[in-house]
Amino acid sequence: MTTAIIKDDTQALAVVEELAQHLRHDSAERDRERRLPHPELDLFTRSGLWAITVPKAFGGAGVSTVTLAKVIARIAQADGSLGQIPQNHFYALEVLRVNGTPEQQKRLYGDVLAGRRFGNALAELGTKTAHDRTTRLTRDGDGYRINGRKFYATGAIYAQRIPTSVIDEQGVQHLAYVPADSQGLQVIDDWSGFGQRTTGSGSVVFDNVFVRAEDVVPFQSAFERPTPVGPFAQILHASIDTGIARAAYEDALHFVRTRSRPWVDSGVDKASDDPLTLKSFGHLAIRLHAAEALLERAGEFLDQAQAVSNADTVAAASIAVAEARAISTEISLAAGTTLFELAGSQATLAEHNLDRHWRNARVHTLHDPVRWKYHAIGNYYLNDEKPPRRGTI
Repeated sequence: MTTAIIKDDTQALAVVEELAQHLRHDSAERDRERRLPHPELDLFTRSGLWAITVPKAFGGAGVSTVTLAKVIARIAQADGSLGQIPQNHFYALEVLRVNGTPEQQKRLYGDVLAGRRFGNALAELGTKTAHDRTTRLTRDGDGYRINGRKFYATGAIYAQRIPTSVIDEQGVQHLAYVPADSQGLQVIDDWSGFGQRTTGSGSVVFDNVFVRAEDVVPFQSAFERPTPVGPFAQILHASIDTGIARAAYEDALHFVRTRSRPWVDSGVDKASDDPLTLKSFGHLAIRLHAAEALLERAGEFLDQAQAVSNADTVAAASIAVAEARAISTEISLAAGTTLFELAGSQATLAEHNLDRHWRNARVHTLHDPVRWKYHAIGNYYLNDEKPPRRGTI
């Protein structure tokens, strides 16, 4: 695959704008038919956007987190599922930046610059908590064997490498960057969510899969010391929800502007003159703009934490991202719901598929409980308590 090399933030934002215009076409049909976006992902990859966080020292653009958040939000606006697919790809690149050796970074960043995609196999079913892992990493000669089963493996079905969280014989967690064509590795397309239908977030089974020692990167230590890995993961989720919210808002505007409904109760001839409709759009616009502003602010805090990582900068970044994540959850759900209210039953018609925005938001915002973000934010400002270091805050 011939892949473009993006040089800087300005170019990344220009490329994503052009790409998003293309990806928006047929996005409703892809969702309705659950047509997995293989051609669209290839186009997305060839654009060079999957490599924009590769540091400049390794030949990448090394864009800011502010720019990355805008890129993901813009793709999610075009297609919510496409916006989520690269989330764990960028997360794996951040773990590599924080914990990888120079040799690992050079080789794996080189893969990405050459157009290879990383997926993920992190979450597991049946564990005591969402953070527990049972997938085992056992020594075998100069490498390791992996045995276990994962679910909610977004991106794995499209990936050339599948970063996998594993527990070694001492109970320490690592991230193994496993080639997708490894013997004994099976990716199962069993994702059946009613939203984010084309993310391919199915299951991955590891049956005595061999992985080279040089493909295993420390993972647990990224949370035992102050690093931006946790808030970095979360800002990508906030970006996805913000993009979905923007899409629902824009579709609501278009629907009300171009279609008529019987507004007899309000005594007006068209929806755009109805005072309650105007109030609804005013309310949505304020919260959407707030979400977009908080997302950019969170990116700035994360850029500071990446430049200088200590307990204070990482805590401040985590809280800033939690604020963005909380409001993006609210506005993505509110925008989808308001679209239903304003479009009425027409929103549920298959040919429009306008309900996908609410479905996408409802499924994606369940990734981790937003109620705990409010708790952490309040505890930080009221009691000067730093949030826990983990990938869900």
